[in-house]
Amino acid sequence: MAGDSSHKKELGGARKLTLIDAVAQSVGLMGPVFSIAFLVPLVVGIISASGNGAGNAASLSVLIAAIGVLGLGWIVAEYTRKIQAAGSLYDYVTDGLGGRVGSAAGWLYYTGILALGAGILPMIGGTIHDAILSEFNKQPFPIFVWNIILFALVAFIMYMGVALSTRVQLTLALISVTVVLVFSIFVIIKSGGLHHITTGFSPSSSPTHWKGVLFGVLYGVLLFTGFETSANLGEETEHAQRNIPRAVLISVLAITGFYIIGTFAQVSGFHFNLGEIGKNAGAPLFTLAGPKSAGGFAGVGIRRLVELVVVFDMIAVLIGCAVSASRGVFALARDERLPKQLTRISQRGTPIGASNFVLFAYAVVILLVLWSTAFAIPHYPEYVSMFSWMSAYGAIAIATIYLLISIGALRGLRSAGKTWQLYCASIVGGLVTAAAIFGAIYKVTAPTVYAPYAAAVVLIVGLIAASVMSSAPKGIADFSGLSEAEQGPLKL
Repeated sequence: MAGDSSHKKELGGARKLTLIDAVAQSVGLMGPVFSIAFLVPLVVGIISASGNGAGNAASLSVLIAAIGVLGLGWIVAEYTRKIQAAGSLYDYVTDGLGGRVGSAAGWLYYTGILALGAGILPMIGGTIHDAILSEFNKQPFPIFVWNIILFALVAFIMYMGVALSTRVQLTLALISVTVVLVFSIFVIIKSGGLHHITTGFSPSSSPTHWKGVLFGVLYGVLLFTGFETSANLGEETEHAQRNIPRAVLISVLAITGFYIIGTFAQVSGFHFNLGEIGKNAGAPLFTLAGPKSAGGFAGVGIRRLVELVVVFDMIAVLIGCAVSASRGVFALARDERLPKQLTRISQRGTPIGASNFVLFAYAVVILLVLWSTAFAIPHYPEYVSMFSWMSAYGAIAIATIYLLISIGALRGLRSAGKTWQLYCASIVGGLVTAAAIFGAIYKVTAPTVYAPYAAAVVLIVGLIAASVMSSAPKGIADFSGLSEAEQGPLKL
């Protein structure tokens, strides 16, 4: 929370963002098409080394996660009225639980965002490679080369500037979501899923009942990662006190419907047979979009269309994670929670120090996928195993921050005069995220269990480090040294 509250420049430039821009920000960072294509197997539990998951009750896990996220959304929206932050969620934790906990939360939160981006990159490379090989029986480049191409793309964008148009983001999201939503409804009808709706929402449909449902909630929360982004644009949005809460609510409700339908479509599309879903765990949606001879409901053309929109959405999420992580590292360094060298700014006004740190982390993960088997899950490609572990860490890190925000809000927002709403939102958000954390720890085996252990270590080390550091400067996260385009609107 460094800097002075009086900026010489208005964050994001003079033009104020609209309600549509704010909604686009949340929807774009959630990456709904990417999430529904690759995270459903994690909710189901078929690519988890622990064997825990919601099974056929995956839609129930998504619904529970959405209820908790709505509670969290109310809290975050209320905080935008109190703290006009340029974009640090840990400002909210600091306000409710103090500077030491806030600093530790900042380290945990942004390592989670960093892990998500690092895990997504090789997942995209593997997906492109496997899709081309499957569709055209050609292999122009090995997976490692695709990873390098993606790495170069991210590096180029981060160095040249990321003045992304939220209107373009929203347009692409609407096109992608529409394609996948229409196809998902088609699959539910053709598979007879309409006659088995209760199966998708019954705890008994999970192999381990409520335990599995709660583990599914962990990844259900991950589906909504980024929902809070619009709430962090309070400084830059017109009529923020009205539009920001609306943007959060609209984003979560709209995408909840999409996630529930998409999740149920994949389970019913394989006729509630977890073994069949497991055989296609890399991307069940692609199989369902294929011809009937391959176990699908459409044809080659539809499958290729689905693959294309999913890859585009994945790349957008990758860029969003990279940008968000670099802004988080920049903010922490500005707050004197990380080395000051990470606040170095290029002549173009981009955070070059923080960007180099993010790119270094991505490079390490690319090499680990190439040479290491430490994260291997039997019978799955290395890039899927790495993505599974990284997303588990990212999910537990973000769920922990959401839990801390829920608890801290009881103190930080008590003067807002909305007592019953505050307690309701805090209880709902806290219970859901606590349940997700419990599901990620209870009787989970290696290598998945190392993810919550790693998150716990980062949080504990962060608390110890914060206790010996000087107090963080008071004020708001200061991005004024960056160019106007780099200051907004993509910030976490």
